[in-house]
Amino acid sequence: MIDVVVISDIFSAAFSVLYVAVILTTIFIVILENRNPVKTMAWILVLFFLPIVGLVFYFFFGRSTRKEHLITRKGYARISKRPMEAYYAQQSLSGKIEIHPVVHFFTRVSRALTFGGNDVQVYTNGYAMLQALMHAISQAKHHIHLQFYIFENDPVGRLLRDLLIDKAREGVKVRLLYDDVGCWKVNSLFYDNMRCEGIEVHSFLKVRFPRFTSKINYRNHRKIVVVDGRVGFIGGMNIALRYLRGFSWGTWRDTHVKVEGRTVYGLQTAFLIDWFAMDRTLLTSADYFPPLKEYGSSVAQVVTSDPVGEWHDIMQGLVKAVCSARHYFYVQTPYLLLSDEVLAAFQTAALAGVDVRIMLPRKADTFITHKGSLSYLDDLMKAGVKVYLYKKGFLHSKLWVSDDTFASVGSTNLDFRSFEHNFEANIFFYDMATVVRLKEIFLADQRYALLLSRKLWNQRSFKNKVTESIVRLLAPLL
Repeated sequence: MIDVVVISDIFSAAFSVLYVAVILTTIFIVILENRNPVKTMAWILVLFFLPIVGLVFYFFFGRSTRKEHLITRKGYARISKRPMEAYYAQQSLSGKIEIHPVVHFFTRVSRALTFGGNDVQVYTNGYAMLQALMHAISQAKHHIHLQFYIFENDPVGRLLRDLLIDKAREGVKVRLLYDDVGCWKVNSLFYDNMRCEGIEVHSFLKVRFPRFTSKINYRNHRKIVVVDGRVGFIGGMNIALRYLRGFSWGTWRDTHVKVEGRTVYGLQTAFLIDWFAMDRTLLTSADYFPPLKEYGSSVAQVVTSDPVGEWHDIMQGLVKAVCSARHYFYVQTPYLLLSDEVLAAFQTAALAGVDVRIMLPRKADTFITHKGSLSYLDDLMKAGVKVYLYKKGFLHSKLWVSDDTFASVGSTNLDFRSFEHNFEANIFFYDMATVVRLKEIFLADQRYALLLSRKLWNQRSFKNKVTESIVRLLAPLL
């Protein structure tokens, strides 16, 4: 009996030593990764105070796997050859290419091409966007390329699926990319039905053991559709019923755009690169980049960012845009978990007298993320940033607009995940007509929003303040 007790004690002591060693080793590894100090401290706190949970979360979500680009330079050059030729041949940007400092930044850092002569339609609700999307798809003659973070097996998803099947039966080439984590709850039979009809379907970075941990943290959050290389869609809306109906407590407010013109080349390039990464097929035919006339006067640039690149392109572009603002900078975002760089940019602009306004939902779809978002509001208001809480429903719009010369719509949220971990895509506009149109959408939403004051905000309960502060410690990990 004594031997059993002794052995048990020895086993317990050995386990404790091993356990502590694993925790300390993991903390040491986190430190050696030389990440942002804020993120490093967040992981250390989690590992120290919640060791078991911390180890599991770090194993699945924390390890950095930024090793290689999705496509080689040679492959990228082949895909972008025709868009590049069209870029240098265009005449509509004469004297306009330096219209905003961000244009040059994205051209250098992201190799993003700016095109004039586009027609842009803006949609602020799911019904209008879905109707326009299905109309464009119904007219397809050659190919349909779709990429969504979420493509649900619900009435909306099945409606679009059936239309895609009809087009595939007509001989139109249909390709679909969906995110594996975003569509975890969707039965694979839903996509198999499309495959059986000749539609090429791939999940992005499929999550499977034992490689589970190298992929779950990096998700494709882009929402891109290209029809025949002539019509493109990009924005914040996925394919799911809630994007039309909203929630029981309010409507779903979002922003999406349809583009006709050479800027569609940028959307096509983004899709074809992601397609190559999953299918290993390099699609470079001229059919995917047909000659396009000028459809309108909008000047636009498609920019992507990803976790495998050297820079955080869209985040750094946002900082550049905020610092370049002279009169106003308006932002709509569902989540507000700010990096130090973005927070400082907003504060600096407001302190310099720029009218900075940030609108986020009063009630959100995720409790923890929303609490973390609220923790930044006092820091912003203290510098003079005006904060609006949208009351009509859930604000999922990702809209930035400034000085009647710059605006952006896309998939990028103002949080660490969008800036550092997700594959994102935004379209940037530099002509006054489109920018003012988007500015008016922001101002119209203000009618349904509460303008916060620091005095009112500081009257919230002590419990809320504590909860927000605790969640903020984990903001880099959310």
